[in-house]
Formats: sequence, C-alpha cells, structure tokens
Amino acid sequence: MPLDYQRIKNWPFVDTRHRYTQRDSILYAVGIGLGSDPLDPFHLQFVYEKQLQAFPTMSSILCYPGFWMQDPATGINWVKLVHGEQRSTWHKPLAAEGVLTGKTHISHVIDKGPDKGALVVAERNMYDEDNTLVATIQQTTFCRADGGFGNGDATLAALPSMPQRRPDHQRRIPVAPNAAIVYRLNADPNPLHIDPQVATAAGFERPILHGLSTYGHVARAIVQDCCDNDPARLYRFDVRFSAPVYPGETLLCDIWQEGSAQIHFQARVKERNVTVLSHGYAALRRNP
Repeated sequence: MPLDYQRIKNWPFVDTRHRYTQRDSILYAVGIGLGSDPLDPFHLQFVYEKQLQAFPTMSSILCYPGFWMQDPATGINWVKLVHGEQRSTWHKPLAAEGVLTGKTHISHVIDKGPDKGALVVAERNMYDEDNTLVATIQQTTFCRADGGFGNGDATLAALPSMPQRRPDHQRRIPVAPNAAIVYRLNADPNPLHIDPQVATAAGFERPILHGLSTYGHVARAIVQDCCDNDPARLYRFDVRFSAPVYPGETLLCDIWQEGSAQIHFQARVKERNVTVLSHGYAALRRNP
C-alpha cells in the first residue's frame, strides 16, 4: 500500500537531548570490536579512560529519535523495512562524553514505483551545549511495501562506484562471535540479533550482526589505514548496506585511496564471499 507523502515528509519529530558518558563511549567501542587487542595503542585510546577518545561512528546511536516508523500513524509496513544506506559527516570531533541535542527531519521521500517500494531519508543534526553543529547523519530506509504514491522527491545523490582497478590495500577484520550480543547493549535490542528463533523466522540461519555494527567495524579499518590512527581526521563516512554479517565471520575491507583526502572502500565476508557494504566513500581532514 502506498504511503502518504505529506504525512511522512512532515513527520513531527521531537528534539532529542542525549547525555552520554565515558562508559557509553567504551561500550560502543567494544561493540565494534575495539579492545580485541588489549596491547594495541590504537584500541586502547577508545576503551581506556586515560585520555579516552570517542570513535566517530558512535554518533549513529546518539540522539536517535526511536523506531518512529513502527507508529501505526505512519501507514508504513515496518515489518518489510530494510536499512539501505548510512551517511555521516562530522563537523567537529565527537567528545568522549557530553550532551548533544538531536534535531531530526525527513529530507527525502522517494517513490520507486508500484511494487518497487519507497526510500525515506531521515536527517539528524546533532548540536553540543554551545549550539555548535557536531555531526549530521543521513539514514536511508528502504520501505519495500510502500511505493506507488507518486510525486515524491528527487533521488538522493548516488554514492560513487568503486574504482576499476585493484584496491590499494586490504584490511582483515575479525568479528567476534558475541559481537551482536555486546552491540545491542548500545541502542538496538531487536531480538533478531540475539534470539535464534526470531532469526530463523526472519529467514536467517542464526542471529545477524547489526548493520551499524558492521559500519563501525569497517570505519575502524579506514581510521587505521588511512588516518594515521587519528579518528579526528575522519570527516565523512558513507555506505550502502548490501547483505548481513553473521557474528564470528571475517570481514575483508578493500580500500582505494584517491589522493590524500578521498577513500573508496567495500567490505565482504571472507567465508561466504558476499559483499556486505558497497559504494563506500570516506572524506578525510588533512593533517595539520
């Protein structure tokens, strides 16, 4: 059934104030695999309160407005939703603890046509207590059962394709068997990520990893290999989700560098040779 364009485009979000602590930053870092090597200084800066730093992609769970598409008033068939893309821009480094205010609005409602679904893009801007813009998050949701309403917004600018050459380097990223159990303590308690019966009913052989945990795992590779281990250099990080990851698998992240400030990347599961993140693009701040 088609969704109501005007209702979704003008959905009344309430500003979200989020106070987070150093403990929250550490728990998020552990949820994306940081700390797996307790002797590595790169890992320790995100999991040890001594000179603690927040990993940038933690912004994806801050000031979250809730699962608003589950509200019956949206008219959206939320059971058939798929997280399509995630795009993040950091206007300043994320502090290890603090208070942020999130302001969310719907920037795009795109009709793919009858029986082809719709894309809904929610944009969240987060401000610190000085009212300085810290981060902008764009989350694209593919509403598979809600297309055909017509007169929607123009298509969101497409993410770039991968260069037609061999990657400049590759990073192997093991995903811990309990990665989903840890990550769900951050923000997403969906039983799909812990209950084998729920996962089987959804068509998976076992519980899957959260897409945003995969997002964070792969961002680690970009910070390590392209940012000299400095998270403050990551300015943009955009991806398309193409397949789920099972905890315990191994990610292979292929990385292409375009000059000193632009990165293309994709990630696949080694064991199944399945691409799980595609059209990856990162922009970096230059070294001072």
